[in-house]
Amino acid sequence: MRTLSLASRNLLRNRRRSLTTLLAMTIGMVAILIFGGYSSSTKYGLQTGSVQQFGHLQIQRQNYFSDGGDNPSAYGIGNYQRMVDAIKRDPVLAPMLAVVTPSLQLGGVAGNYQTGDSRSVMASGVVAEELNQMLSWNDYALTSYAQPLPLIGTPENAVVIGNGVARKLGLCRALQVADCRQGPAKTAADTQSAPDDITALSALERSALPPGNETRIEMLSASAFGAPNVVSLSVVKAQNMGLKAIDDVYIAMHLSQAQKLIYGSAPPQVTGIAVQLQHTDQMPAARERLTQLLATDFKDEALEVLDFGTLYPMYGQSVAFMDSVFGFIAVLIGVIVLFTIGNTMSTAVVERTVEIGTLRAIGLRRAGIRRLFVCEGVLLGVLGAALGVLCAALAAYAINHSGLSYTPPGYVYAYLVQVRVLEDMGLLLGSVLGLVVVAVFSAWWPATRASKLLIVDALRHA
Repeated sequence: MRTLSLASRNLLRNRRRSLTTLLAMTIGMVAILIFGGYSSSTKYGLQTGSVQQFGHLQIQRQNYFSDGGDNPSAYGIGNYQRMVDAIKRDPVLAPMLAVVTPSLQLGGVAGNYQTGDSRSVMASGVVAEELNQMLSWNDYALTSYAQPLPLIGTPENAVVIGNGVARKLGLCRALQVADCRQGPAKTAADTQSAPDDITALSALERSALPPGNETRIEMLSASAFGAPNVVSLSVVKAQNMGLKAIDDVYIAMHLSQAQKLIYGSAPPQVTGIAVQLQHTDQMPAARERLTQLLATDFKDEALEVLDFGTLYPMYGQSVAFMDSVFGFIAVLIGVIVLFTIGNTMSTAVVERTVEIGTLRAIGLRRAGIRRLFVCEGVLLGVLGAALGVLCAALAAYAINHSGLSYTPPGYVYAYLVQVRVLEDMGLLLGSVLGLVVVAVFSAWWPATRASKLLIVDALRHA
């Protein structure tokens, strides 16, 4: 207690130097927490978007992810409903589950007969109710940009398309898409005639629908038997899908419609079964149990379990980038704080040489001198950390309520700038502990040098 009292008095006696050091530590702490909180918010935001779209885990045919994206008929899962029921009934998995839903991914060409426009698309056959439940996952209480699909209660031929698809197919006016520049409508002379068999298929599909539907499109895809198949679809809405690469090719349809397009009257299949958990930290246990379940109950099926990081590689790349930048900034600030406190303590040793000699003369051992200077470093570290946390919390609140936004590379709309400081206890405790450790380490060498001063040499400076 005497050491702590002496250390406090020494810091107060040299207020200007102590405040300068404290200011440097506080600024460093604020910088670490603000950037760390921004990095944390970005990583959790990417994770939330990935889990909303893909689920935490997904069951697929082996090699479908690497080789089968354009060939759903060769990598379909036939007994998918029995698999879904087995996962939901499993006593180990059931408490972890949020949603288990099948999906069918397929490619094709979408065309608007009235405008003569067409483009290649990637369609997803989904169970609308279950997909919307997946899109509501928000375990970190972040600002969610997921838009539920308005397919619930719609006819089987209803679809939702990306804004980019609407622009490419000349549907901006019909769907009332905001900020969508649509070119002039093409005439028959401007477009090349399709092959006779494709034209006949399209005419057959159009004849089944009432005339005058301005949001009707046709989609051509290869069936499981290799022959082309065309369906006429009714677009209920165009949505901004965030990423331009997805927005320009995205179509969502009912799973039953997608299965008819690919498999016709044959038994329906899916290309994936998404498993969304309550919490991300349950992934290792859930993956292990899923692997065991597939190896026992479905051992005849060549299946594999992939996580959302594999399905969305950009997530891992972005996390690695943010971690590297944050690590560089943390090391840089740590070095600055290290030299600032080291310089403060070294100056204190020079100015207090006589005091050190007097304390040694009255019986204070070298360990006591060392402990006194280290205690001053600890006090500076604790005070700097406390003030840094307070200032960072206030700055984070101001940033989160400022409405600042930015458009990430490759995205088509802006995201709010969010900073997680008090919400991320790992970052908070790690930063506080790191600053205190740096303060102790930077005070140790001057404290050791002070403890080695000879009593006679120290008193000679009086």
